[in-house]
Amino acid sequence: MSAGERSALHHIDPLSPHGHDPMVTVARHEPPCDARVAVTRTEHFCLHRRDHRMEITHWFRPEELDNNLAGILAAELFAPGWLSGVEVFERVFTEVVQSVIDDPLRAWTTFYDNTLARIRECGATPPSDASHSSIAGFAPVYERVLRLTPPGRVLDLGSCFGFLPLLLAERAEHSVIASDLAPGSMRLLEAVAATRGHRMPTLVCDATQVPLPGGTVDAVTAIHLLEHLEPARGDAVLAEALRLARRHVIIAVPYEDEPNDAFGHVRTFTPHELHRMGATTGHPYEVTDHHGGWLTISKA
Repeated sequence: MSAGERSALHHIDPLSPHGHDPMVTVARHEPPCDARVAVTRTEHFCLHRRDHRMEITHWFRPEELDNNLAGILAAELFAPGWLSGVEVFERVFTEVVQSVIDDPLRAWTTFYDNTLARIRECGATPPSDASHSSIAGFAPVYERVLRLTPPGRVLDLGSCFGFLPLLLAERAEHSVIASDLAPGSMRLLEAVAATRGHRMPTLVCDATQVPLPGGTVDAVTAIHLLEHLEPARGDAVLAEALRLARRHVIIAVPYEDEPNDAFGHVRTFTPHELHRMGATTGHPYEVTDHHGGWLTISKA
């Protein structure tokens, strides 16, 4: 997903107490740190290294805690090469969130509340420049998938933080199952959904092998998932989505010149590739462009 949307929590427990990560120490300080003793100082961070540990200070406030953090981390610490790797991204992201508010669940519910509110704000009034906002850049994708998803039961593959399942759950015409390979993401989503009054069924599973009977849902969504998978596995996800969906499969991918390895992307897409995938299904399909590429398949 764009700008770190898919920083799925594979390696860590997001609800564990802050400050116990063996690789990263993150602290919030006000005022900002002394840049003279830092490896690097950016608009939002100071980075130090102590032996094999990273020490990061920042000055985010609770009202600033939302998924724009993903884009800020990517732009200021990962794109320049100060930090690298998906696992490091996950760890730093989680520790920054938890360092803003002491209670882990309250920190994450603040993160979700702010993010969902800003997704809606972007939908109501699109910003003139979304280039520096993870949320603004992805809000049109959420808006379109909500518009395309028919009423009924929906399975979301590769849910990550689960913003889309939560948006679907708020609509009376949908019931939704979230799924992801990362147990930390699904545990967090269930906990946050409960605080918002939603029962959110989740599955921890590979998107190529979902433990549900065939035809168990009306629609399957796979939004910015396939760019994280090699082509053969992507084709297997499509086959699994077709097995599970009674009516519709909705797939969205980014268009990139090169895979963004900071977010775990391993392949790029073109309209031609989406047409290839659609043609293999034997069902009516449509390929469209809207903040990336879309493949929608109709079985009914």
